[in-house]
Amino acid sequence: MYILNYLVLAGIVISAVCAAMFRNILSSVIALGITGAFMALEFILLQAPDVAIAEASVGAVLTTAIFIVAVFRTVDKEDEGK
Repeated sequence: MYILNYLVLAGIVISAVCAAMFRNILSSVIALGITGAFMALEFILLQAPDVAIAEASVGAVLTTAIFIVAVFRTVDKEDEGK
């Protein structure tokens, strides 16, 4: 059980570092969504299913979707100005 916790923790750290290091904004947003999914998995492993559901719905899905919509709308505005 400890090995799985360490693997999920490594996934959280790696995806968070990737989100900070990527130069492409869309890639960073997707890495941030993966971080939220790993967090939800960790909460499941810690036997907190209510927190896991909230993290999966808000942290992994809703926030990622809002960021992706914002990125596409921002990119469209920048392209019109050229």
